[in-house]
Amino acid sequence: MNQKEEDRATLTTVLERFTHWRLPRALELRERLDQGGTLTDVDMEFLDRVFEAAEDIMPIVERNPEFQPLASKAVEIIHEITSLALEHEQVLSVKSRYGK
Repeated sequence: MNQKEEDRATLTTVLERFTHWRLPRALELRERLDQGGTLTDVDMEFLDRVFEAAEDIMPIVERNPEFQPLASKAVEIIHEITSLALEHEQVLSVKSRYGK
């Protein structure tokens, strides 16, 4: 199997996993955060695994630029989730510090 075929097989697997498992879970997290919720330790572990997978897949995406828009959108969603989670944690920290 040549590099292009190997990349396609890997990308197909990654896309299936992303479409059927990671994206729905990420959207669920974002919805919870949009409603003022926070992330659990299990959620954080999930995000860690997503970041690790993204790092692993980036060389393949770089070799296959047609997948860059999708990869960028996925990273954008995860960035939104982590940013919202950080904002919520900071608000909770201030509230608990001042008893509000």
